[in-house]
Amino acid sequence: MGVRITDTTLRDAHQSLLTTRMRTEDMLPIAPLMDEVGFHSVEVWGGATFDTCLRFLREDPWERLRQLKKAFRRTPLQMLLRGQNVVGYRHYADDVVEKFVELAAKNGIDIFRIFDAVNDLRNLETAVRAAKRAGAHVQGAVCYTISPVHTLDLYARLARELEEMGVDSICIKDMAGLLHPYDAYNLVKRLKETVRVPIQLHTHSTAGLAPMTVQKAVEAGVDVVDCAISSLALGPSQPPCEPLLASLRGTPYDPGLDLELLSRIADYFAEVRRKYAAFEGEVTIDVGVLVHQVPGGMVTNLVAQLRELGALHRLKEVLEEIPRVREDLGYPPLVTPTSQIVGIQAVLNVLSGERYKQVTRETKAYVQGYYGAPPAPIRPEAKMKILGDAQEIGGRPADLLSPELEKARQEICDLAQSEEDVVTYALFPQVAREFFQWRARGSPLEEELVAAIAVAISQQNPPAPSPAREPSSWWRLSGRRRLLARLSVS
Repeated sequence: MGVRITDTTLRDAHQSLLTTRMRTEDMLPIAPLMDEVGFHSVEVWGGATFDTCLRFLREDPWERLRQLKKAFRRTPLQMLLRGQNVVGYRHYADDVVEKFVELAAKNGIDIFRIFDAVNDLRNLETAVRAAKRAGAHVQGAVCYTISPVHTLDLYARLARELEEMGVDSICIKDMAGLLHPYDAYNLVKRLKETVRVPIQLHTHSTAGLAPMTVQKAVEAGVDVVDCAISSLALGPSQPPCEPLLASLRGTPYDPGLDLELLSRIADYFAEVRRKYAAFEGEVTIDVGVLVHQVPGGMVTNLVAQLRELGALHRLKEVLEEIPRVREDLGYPPLVTPTSQIVGIQAVLNVLSGERYKQVTRETKAYVQGYYGAPPAPIRPEAKMKILGDAQEIGGRPADLLSPELEKARQEICDLAQSEEDVVTYALFPQVAREFFQWRARGSPLEEELVAAIAVAISQQNPPAPSPAREPSSWWRLSGRRRLLARLSVS
């Protein structure tokens, strides 16, 4: 049997290229054809899609999942789950995690890919147990990055611990596209020697390495690889499916998929992509990611934020500061939410003129241990400036959280129509309430189309930033949560 392929077009591909703006109405017409391909799975949910559905598209993410499940009769549906962060930007109590996983499986998710931003596997335990109870396939993900502490031995140990935790497969999650081809070969070989469960590779084409990286991983014996349909591939998205199939044709690795069928699907998404041109950034190969290790989508948002501040000319300084902040904080992989924490702190360090003069609440919480244990010790000088008199915590961060679900149920009882609504509110209280109120009014879709047009116009003709606005005043006006959401990746 050849290598199997997970298609990411309906989740990570459009998240990476089109700011997660693809609507369900553009997914459903092509779903039956995609279902005929014979993919190992299709990734359709999780990551930033849940938040974006509510916040920008005025769609119920649960309804999207139900409709896609009806359309995909043969192919398993897959989602990306941020461990204890679920699909949000903070840790949630165990009861929220458990109910979310239960309902996600009930509504159509067959495969849960579960990761933690700092690879603290304690933050995966609740989600893994819940997904196993639900009878789903549980894939534990190891976030790949490059640093003095991220060695083959470390990745092998994490894989072994995930297998002992009971996962059904393991994913190498290369969210920034940093994995070099021969490093991929060595890593896959090492993991295949270490564990018995299947190994899957997820990477991005940000640095231009991904097609070669996937090829070497296949030669090393990887079981499944993530690809996107060619018309929504490359750049910060995944490598394209069709060239990989062509290169493997007639080899022992041949997936045996129909290139002509995939070509028809590619033509469809080429037309769909035109509809979302206003949300598309400059899609290019960024070899700089091999130095600053910032995921492509995060760079795009950093540009937008600095432009808003009238400080776009300082982007190079910010990109140089990000690796320094990352080293100070113990080399966390740059994936949601650590990418936002490191990125925002780097911006503040540059714009304030003094490192850690201004510290975000999220940076302080990270250093205290509320996001888990960092991969390496935090630099003492940075810790002193960031924490001040605040104390670090020990143990699993979620153990400090009280149950949240019943409180959410009481607060939103007047607008919630289902258990799914209660969980949605627990995850995103303000955004969910606004969505439920909009839904209750029966507001026509035309209002959202007008809003989308306004956003498109504003992006094409951004207002001139005010040179008088200071970083500190902008920080108060914009709010940390707003910036966290806008810097969301993976």
